[in-house]
Amino acid sequence: MATEIKAPTFPESVAEGSVAAWHKKPGDSVERDELIVEIETDKVVLEVVAPEAGTLSEIKAEEGDTVTSEQVLGTLGAAGEAKSEPKAEENADDKAAEKSDAQSAPKAEASGKTHDVKAPTFPESIQEGTVATWHKKVGEAVKRDEVLVDIETDKVVLEVVAPADGALAEIKAEEGAQVESEAVLASFAEGAGGDAAPDKAEASASQGSGDDQGGDEKVGDKILAPAARKMVAEHDLDVAKIEGTGKGGRVLKEDVQKAVKEGAAQKSKAAPTSAAAPAAAAAPVAEGERPEKRVPMSRLRKTIAKRLVEAQQTAAMLTTYNEVDMGAVMDLRAQYKDTFLKAHDTKLGFMGFFVKAASEALKRFPDVNASIDGGDIVYHGYQDIGVAVSTDRGLVVPVLRDTDSMKIADVEKTIVDFGKRARAGKLGIDEMQGGTFTITNGGIFGSLMSTPILNPPQTAILGMHKIQERPMAVNGKVEIRPMMYLAVSYDHRMIDGKDAVQFLVTMKELLEDPARLLLDV
Repeated sequence: MATEIKAPTFPESVAEGSVAAWHKKPGDSVERDELIVEIETDKVVLEVVAPEAGTLSEIKAEEGDTVTSEQVLGTLGAAGEAKSEPKAEENADDKAAEKSDAQSAPKAEASGKTHDVKAPTFPESIQEGTVATWHKKVGEAVKRDEVLVDIETDKVVLEVVAPADGALAEIKAEEGAQVESEAVLASFAEGAGGDAAPDKAEASASQGSGDDQGGDEKVGDKILAPAARKMVAEHDLDVAKIEGTGKGGRVLKEDVQKAVKEGAAQKSKAAPTSAAAPAAAAAPVAEGERPEKRVPMSRLRKTIAKRLVEAQQTAAMLTTYNEVDMGAVMDLRAQYKDTFLKAHDTKLGFMGFFVKAASEALKRFPDVNASIDGGDIVYHGYQDIGVAVSTDRGLVVPVLRDTDSMKIADVEKTIVDFGKRARAGKLGIDEMQGGTFTITNGGIFGSLMSTPILNPPQTAILGMHKIQERPMAVNGKVEIRPMMYLAVSYDHRMIDGKDAVQFLVTMKELLEDPARLLLDV
């Protein structure tokens, strides 16, 4: 009996995820608890393992598909269970042998499952595309994931691949046709192919030498496919120097790519055409390489952007600043850093002092430790402080639980562990939920002053900055002191300016005299 492979149960704050990578293909044997597929959410990458030993029989959610909590991703059959494709291929051979008029059949005889070959899902900024080049003819045998057709949009050329081993049964969108997102381009039959090309495909191919077929354009004595025409224009190539390998000498995209790579079709600079001369004068070309790279925004980056914009649009956000003399903390750290390392097997940093000072200040100012839930204010009788961690994928905020009862050594160890696992993408969703206050440290990147943005539904966030030596007035004398600017952004709907300022002053007093953290004064 088939076993369903389901996506994990997402927490309430995660609505959906994307299928990042399948580690097994249909027909592959898997062991119990072996990794099958990874699901990327806006916070972490989740691993889905095999619920039992068996064979992956079907994939229902392809890579890149958006899935919801507990959605069925595929099915797992019994160990050694055979797939249906080999049998389909045998049936195709039998049918081909039985039909004496296979060459004149109007459609490739498919013996397996039939699929719709669809255009890719276009981004919101792209409304439609053009069928640029069909790389396979009807009835021609193809392998799974082999390129069938190129779709040219106004930004990129997208490749559509075969969903399985088989052949095209019918082409529904000829070259040059305009298609929308997920439009049906052709029908595909598993297990078919070889020698069952229909008359329609032959007729379409025989028209390849025409001057105006399927969006092709004739330049001089050369016929260019749409994708090839675009590349010729982009690279300013001499079409006469490009050898076409398509039907009737048609210039394909691959021919242009080869010419670009070999540099054999560049236009002569000594004799520019009369049409090109005015254009060159109007738009001078910058010298040297000007590389650009376009990559899709990750789901994590999209979520960060969405939440930051929501925070600015929803909260009445203000920021108050102060400065703290870090001399006492730095002296204490220098005095005990070696002893601390030997005793706790971790380095003594600054975050431990800031987390402990924030915990004490939050107890004194409960409004700063509260959150807004719709029309309600939720006061938290505990301090769960999130610490912002920068990774290659974006910013994540793992949470330290019950920081009031944590020792400085525990804080330092946990933050180091969070940093390592965040950069490896191994943080759990539960580790990034439920914070009551957040600390972000832009100082490690050299920031002297900034305005942190709230992390909803929290009502305040503390920004740390670079320690900078500055001349300060101390007891009537000018001294050079290690100073740090602190910033607290707060939601004025919940927190009055007086409380925010006093909260930050309390932080300043505790850090400038760390003994107060031990004496609870």
